[in-house]
Amino acid sequence: MTERTAPIPKPVPTPTGPAAEFFEHCGRGELRFQRCRSCRAWRHPPTLRCAVCGSEEYRFEPSTGRGTVFIWTTVFQASHPAFIREAPYAVVVAEMEEGVRLVANLPELPVDELRIGLPVGVYFEQRGDVALPMFHTR
Repeated sequence: MTERTAPIPKPVPTPTGPAAEFFEHCGRGELRFQRCRSCRAWRHPPTLRCAVCGSEEYRFEPSTGRGTVFIWTTVFQASHPAFIREAPYAVVVAEMEEGVRLVANLPELPVDELRIGLPVGVYFEQRGDVALPMFHTR
């Protein structure tokens, strides 16, 4: 008799600092990026100061959730056992309409079909207490 084991859970980030608020919005199904209140520059990943003007004043504003593939890397050998069955898979960097870049997976598309400029949208995958942004083609 073969013993079946439970699947290994996928790791999740432990959001701290400004990233905690980013993930709070994701948990509500909202993609929001920081935007400087002084110079209105968008920024991601979340930081304490604006790289353009140095201001500490910001708010998280809604994103359209739309972007295009900027670049990707293909993972052939998973670095965590929870991803072994998914390899090869792509980790995608998309340039969002707001001008920031977001890193996420694009699980629906085989890696050999990826191309620069491919239109993508964001959805959220719940993992434990954290909702992670993921891409889909649009």
